This record gives sequence, C-alpha cells and structure tokens, in this order.
Amino acid sequence: MMISLRRMNAILQKDFKDFSRNLAVSTVLIMPIGLGLMYGRAGDHSIEYHFMLINLAFAMVATYVQCCLIAEEKEKNTLRGLMLSPASTTEILGGKSLLTFILTMFVVVITAYFAEYKPANIGIMAVAFILSSFFYIAFGTLLGLFSKSVMEASVIVMPVVTVFSLGSFLPTIVDQYPIAKVGMYLPNIQLIELATKVEAGSGMGDVLVELGIILAWVVLLCILTAVIYRKRMVD
Repeated sequence: MMISLRRMNAILQKDFKDFSRNLAVSTVLIMPIGLGLMYGRAGDHSIEYHFMLINLAFAMVATYVQCCLIAEEKEKNTLRGLMLSPASTTEILGGKSLLTFILTMFVVVITAYFAEYKPANIGIMAVAFILSSFFYIAFGTLLGLFSKSVMEASVIVMPVVTVFSLGSFLPTIVDQYPIAKVGMYLPNIQLIELATKVEAGSGMGDVLVELGIILAWVVLLCILTAVIYRKRMVD
C-alpha cells in the first residue's frame, strides 16, 4: 500500500496547531534545555551526566509530548475520526509522530550543545539518537492509547521519565545490586554503553550490538503499538 505524504503532512500541520495552543505541553521543551545549560556551566562533563540530560530530553519530549498528543485526540473524540478515515495505520501513526520527532531531535541537539557534549563520532551518535527517538515516540504513542485525557497522560508518563532519565546512573550500582543487570538491556543504558565505546574510539562495527538492542526495542514497541491501535479501532 502506498503511503500518502499529503495525509501525513495534513496530520503534522494539525498537530502543530494543537501543540502551539497547548502551553502546558509545549513548556516541557524548556526543561531539558535549561538543565543542559545549567550543567554545562557547572563543568560536569561525565558521560553519566550528559546522558541523564539527553535521556531526560528523549523522555520529556518524545514520550511525554507524543503521549499527550494522542491522549488529546482521544479526549476530543477526534482519534476515532482518524481511525475511520481513508488514512492507513502507518499514515496516521507516522503523521502523529512527525512533529514529535522534529521537536525531539531539536531539543536533544540543543541540550547536548549546552551541556557541552561533543561526541567523538557524530555519525554514529546521530544514528543512535534517531533510533532512540523512535523508541521513545513509540512508547509515548502506546501510553497515549491507554490514556483517556491529557491530564491522565501527564500522570502515566512520569514514571517513564523518571526511569529513563535517572536510570542513566544504573551502571554505577550494578556491582552493588546484581539484580540491576537486567536493566542494563534498556535502550537508555545501551545508548550510554554505545557512547562510552564511541568516546574510546570505537567505530560502527564495534557498536552494532548496542544499536541492535535499541532497534529490537523499537520493533517490539512498534508492533505492540500497532496491535493496540488496531484493537482500539474495533472497540
């Protein structure tokens, strides 16, 4: 089935108008950037602190904003109209994710810049950031499908923000708490492992395992999101 870019663009423009009118949601863009500026001036340039901010940016923008956009559609009873429109599942979910993807990459790059994070290999980190954004956006879409309102979405997404931002320090406690090794396969931790290897001079071939794990999370969440979305269509 051919994907209609015109339909996806129409959804993107609609989301931009809704997002610009919702100050409560749009203000979340400021927090990661502000923290990046603060930590950059403080002079702490460790990988853990850099990626606490970067993962916070992913969670606050990609997951939070996406979750609220989907929940707002449900709250206004407009998501049902989209589901019943000629647009396919890929066009609807892709269109609903475009704005979030653009905002996410913008905030992540600005946050990293203010925090003075300078990766040794920008190309590898760009691929890792794009894959990570897909994961967080898919997670936000999934949570949004379970939310009934923007207020409920704001609450349900907060544990995700906490786990994936403060979870950046998980590698530092693995030796003390062996059970924490399970969390080492989370995409935010894999992003840190990848960044650490890149700083040590590793190339693309050396980080394929980390990229593969993040990609596996993306595929898993995309499949789960599509299943839940289609289930909502017939509820």
